[in-house]
Amino acid sequence: MEKLNINSGCRGPPAGKDDAERGGTLSDAELLAILIGSGNTEETAVTLMQRILAACGNDLNRLGKWEVRDFSRFKGMGPAKSITVMASLELGKRRKLQERSGRTAIRSSADIYELFHPLLCDLATEEFWVLLMNHAAKVIDKVRISRGGIDQTTADVRSILREALLQRATQIALIHNHPSGNPHPSNDDQRLTELVRKAAQTMNIHLTDHVIVTDEAITASTTKDCYK
Repeated sequence: MEKLNINSGCRGPPAGKDDAERGGTLSDAELLAILIGSGNTEETAVTLMQRILAACGNDLNRLGKWEVRDFSRFKGMGPAKSITVMASLELGKRRKLQERSGRTAIRSSADIYELFHPLLCDLATEEFWVLLMNHAAKVIDKVRISRGGIDQTTADVRSILREALLQRATQIALIHNHPSGNPHPSNDDQRLTELVRKAAQTMNIHLTDHVIVTDEAITASTTKDCYK
């Protein structure tokens, strides 16, 4: 089995339109093939990665949720290769997070969604976070309030406001994920939003938004336009 490297010119189907639009000359399968180095006795590394990508709908976000046991269903994908692919996808997610965290101010629900999507998109259970901002809507900190189950998590209003007071935030936003992929707020989400809004008002803290994060590029806010 011939091992691949970045200069070897991976042989396989030409890069698709989506790959060209991303500015790359190699397809996703070819890049991943370079990471694993070799395929198996029956197929090349490129062909193997094409099959793996096809199994998750050619969706790198879905592939990012795979564990070693998922990769091991494919001949030639042992723990070492599986972990290499998983680590590369995690690095890509962290790169996105660093790029987005450098923004100076939060001006919309979309800004919040893009900031938290790398953190929450791959989780199998719900997490609840609060985004702390100053008067100019510049980010002070991101704080996880709680972890929950597959379809729910709890958040204590006092814990949320305590974080805001400790870090002298004058604006906050609430964020949690829906692993189910449903971007719409539940009745409990709506009730919690109103509880936090009313409690925050007594402390002169402005609740700007409550954003739900899913795999899809959709921002679902449980508040109306509250941005200053």
